[in-house]
Amino acid sequence: MKQDNETSLSGFPDIKEEEAEKSPAQLDYEQGMSFLNDKEETQAAAAFHNAIVGFEQDKDEKGVANAAMCLADICFKDQEFTKAMNFCGRAYDICSAGDDTLSLICIKETKAKIYRQWGKYKEAVRLYIELVADYNGTRNPQGTVNTLETLAELYLEGKENDKAADCYKTIASIHKSFKHVTYYGRYLKKAENLLEMV
Repeated sequence: MKQDNETSLSGFPDIKEEEAEKSPAQLDYEQGMSFLNDKEETQAAAAFHNAIVGFEQDKDEKGVANAAMCLADICFKDQEFTKAMNFCGRAYDICSAGDDTLSLICIKETKAKIYRQWGKYKEAVRLYIELVADYNGTRNPQGTVNTLETLAELYLEGKENDKAADCYKTIASIHKSFKHVTYYGRYLKKAENLLEMV
């Protein structure tokens, strides 16, 4: 049965039941997901580590990437930011080699959240700016708007009200292009209020 998994990367489908017998690595991975669902993060981490070893032996890089991202999430929750970044880096390298754009965006989102929580302001801002470009490139206006909103929050935390206002103006223009009159007005007002404070 396919597990619900927010960290599962695009293009890396779980093995279906009707297909060939599941490998020990896949079983470890699924056990890890089951432990995560039960909030047993220590056992989940052990299962994902075992899955990575198995996927490596099977030369299944997609499996390695998925298990690495699960471990990155666990480390992030435990505030083990360096370890979380290392797991993200491993998955990113695999997805880069496979030219998997959607998975790379997913990993970049996770890295940006880690940097923000870690207090690495400049690194977080840089990644969120990249993500705005990524979402524009993949024609995902919802992703663009959500990322600009997060970027604006980050700029406000850094007392860069003018840059936050720019984010809100851009969000307003996106809503205007979709004829979302209420949202357009709301975000334009947010921008104007911030600029009055600069």
